[in-house]
Amino acid sequence: MKTAIVHDPEPVLLVGGGQKRKTGLKAVSGLYRRIVAADSGADWLMAHGHEPDMVIGDLDSISPEALRRLGPARAHRVAEQDSTDFVKCLTRIDAPLVLGVGFLGGRLDHELAALHALAASPERRCVLVGGEDIVFLAPPVMRLGLAAGARVSVFPLGPVRAQSSGLRWPLEGVAFDPLSQIGTSNEALGAVELSVDAPKMLVILPRSELRGVVTELLQSAAVWPLQRAL
Repeated sequence: MKTAIVHDPEPVLLVGGGQKRKTGLKAVSGLYRRIVAADSGADWLMAHGHEPDMVIGDLDSISPEALRRLGPARAHRVAEQDSTDFVKCLTRIDAPLVLGVGFLGGRLDHELAALHALAASPERRCVLVGGEDIVFLAPPVMRLGLAAGARVSVFPLGPVRAQSSGLRWPLEGVAFDPLSQIGTSNEALGAVELSVDAPKMLVILPRSELRGVVTELLQSAAVWPLQRAL
C-alpha cells in the first residue's frame, strides 16, 4: 500500500496539466481547502495566483523556478514510471474526496488513463471536472437530486450490473460491459437513485451538477473497500 503524504479531512483539489483548468477551477470554488499539483500543474497554478500545498509526480515537467519556489518540503518526487502523475497523486492523498481539474480534454490517451485510474483505485473518491462534464466512479449506492431532463450517462469499465430509479430508461436487468452494452445519454425524470454491484461504472453528468454530487459523495456512507495493494 502506498503511504499517503497529504492528509485532510476536507476535499482536496488536484490540478493537472490538461485542458479547461480555468473553467474547472471556477466550478470547484469553495469546495476544497488544500491544493495538490500534479507535476507541471504547479507552474500553471502559480501563474494564475494559486499556491499549491504540495506537488507530486516524477517532476520531469515542472519548471526549475517552480521547484525552487516550492522547496523540498512541498515537492514530492515519485521516480517510478509505471504510473501516471495522476495516479501518483491520487494514491497519495488521504481525503474524503479529490476534485480533479486538468485531467479531462486535451490528449485522449491522458484522459483515458485518468478514467482508468478511477476504477483502479475505487477506495479513493474522486470527481474529475471538465469543460462540460464531470465524471466519477459510482459508489455502491447513491442518490442525486437531479432536475427532470438532466443528462445522465453511465459507462462500464468492466462487467457490472446496476439498479436505478428516476431514469427514463431503467438500468435493471442490463448486463453492462464496455464491449457489448454501455449506458450513455440517459435522462433523469427527477431525483435519481443508483446502485451498482462492482466498482466498474463511471457516471457522467453535466458540470452544473457538481455541487450536488460533492454533497452526496461526502454524505454517503457506502464506500468501496480497499481491494488491492496500492
